[in-house]
Amino acid sequence: MTAKILIIVENLPVPFDRRVWMEATTLRGAGYEVSVICPTGKGYEATYEVIEGIHVYRHPLPPEANSAAGYLREYASALWAEWRLARRVWRERGFDVIHACNPPDLIFLVGAWFKLWHGTKFIFDQHDLNLELYESKFGGRHDLFYHALKLAERLTFATANTVISTNESYRAVALQRGRKKPEQVHVVRSAPDLAKFNPTPPDPSYRRGRKYLVGYLGVMGPQDGLDHLLRTAHELVVNRRRKDIQFCLIGKGPMFDELQQMARDLGVVEFVEFTGRIPDAEMIARLSSCDVCVNPDPLNPLNNVSTMNKIMEYMALARPIVQYDLKEDRFSAGEASWYAEPNNVVDLAAKIEQLLADEAARAKMGALGRKRMEDSLAWHHQAPRLLAAYAATV
Repeated sequence: MTAKILIIVENLPVPFDRRVWMEATTLRGAGYEVSVICPTGKGYEATYEVIEGIHVYRHPLPPEANSAAGYLREYASALWAEWRLARRVWRERGFDVIHACNPPDLIFLVGAWFKLWHGTKFIFDQHDLNLELYESKFGGRHDLFYHALKLAERLTFATANTVISTNESYRAVALQRGRKKPEQVHVVRSAPDLAKFNPTPPDPSYRRGRKYLVGYLGVMGPQDGLDHLLRTAHELVVNRRRKDIQFCLIGKGPMFDELQQMARDLGVVEFVEFTGRIPDAEMIARLSSCDVCVNPDPLNPLNNVSTMNKIMEYMALARPIVQYDLKEDRFSAGEASWYAEPNNVVDLAAKIEQLLADEAARAKMGALGRKRMEDSLAWHHQAPRLLAAYAATV
């Protein structure tokens, strides 16, 4: 009998969330019946639809929060919607496994109920370390909310039959803080599908008449370092008088409006384009037109041990990278990146300027990054690991 899977993800809709969608389609291709619960979003307003044989149930969320109280409101709303929709999926289709993608670490409440009363299995797909995320966002304080998150993480691990970690640093957390056995924890890295993620010929229009284009792709939250990138733009454009560099910032998040004001305050607004969230085809075209792509994630408890999707996507598109020297980012990118001193904006700007001046280095780095994806990191290397995790669970 074919096993039935229910994936629950809160922070992005599918198929916009590329990792979750690749997991869902991989499982569907392996013969599992798959349903997904996720939020609505721009372009993903339908509350129910079937895409590539996967049943997608969506619910609205409050606006993105940037405070503890806001997160509580968002999480409570999401948890109620996930519980309600999980009951609907149970009635309409049934499921044998709940596959919960964090953040937050509260989906275990849904998983635990079905596990207790219906004997379903629970897989915890840990996309973020919420304790480190909280420390990074709120200055390292260990207050009531921190300890509540610590309890939620512990209960999530205790509920999980299997844990999927995005890298070895996260796996170590599952083994140590989560007290899971080694055979219960499987590393499945986040990486694009190279069949769908390939560079395109550069489009000069994205440069807006300037010689060079520097790109960023990702979330725009407090811990993502966009303030570092805008100060880097100021260092290059204003202090070093580089009027030949255009910046393209792709993505959105709770800091989006504040960052646009910061660009105005720093006097770089005409050199920085904020695209917001855009379709994948346009995103690939814009990044393929970049001379250098930047990961400005500062050194903090979360970023140092996290694998950033943007790094994998830059490498898939054969883009050379400049970023701060963080543990997991260096593992991912290797020689496809130049590394600046952590949290040093002047050094980050200097590395970008030096790399823009070295076309041969850019070409070599881009080729090395693409080859690393093809040889070991791309999704076709990760899919068998996902299926092995399921084979050990179902």
